[in-house]
Amino acid sequence: MNPWGSNPSAKRRDKLFIIAEILEISREGTLKTQVMYRANLSFTQLNDYLDFVLKNGLLAIHNINNKDVYVATEKGMDFLQRYREITELLNSEERNVKNHVKIPPAHLLKRNSIS
Repeated sequence: MNPWGSNPSAKRRDKLFIIAEILEISREGTLKTQVMYRANLSFTQLNDYLDFVLKNGLLAIHNINNKDVYVATEKGMDFLQRYREITELLNSEERNVKNHVKIPPAHLLKRNSIS
């Protein structure tokens, strides 16, 4: 299991999952081909995702030893952390439903005091 969430489906990954995967791979800097292979993306898919994450400031390119190295930015790391939290929340909700225990949303658990 990946540290930032499980694949929502063994057959199909959603866009947020792939973005999170790219950011995880790029945490400490990596080459474009490494991202492509480790994220299991075609060259076309890779370029589309890289364009998106670069335009949105989630990833940066640093030229190191005449090679473009992709590194997750602070904004990208924030995205990754929030993605983990949401995935964990959804997974815990799914486990509760599977155990036939349905926990109401937090706002419904608050008691209203009449003043």
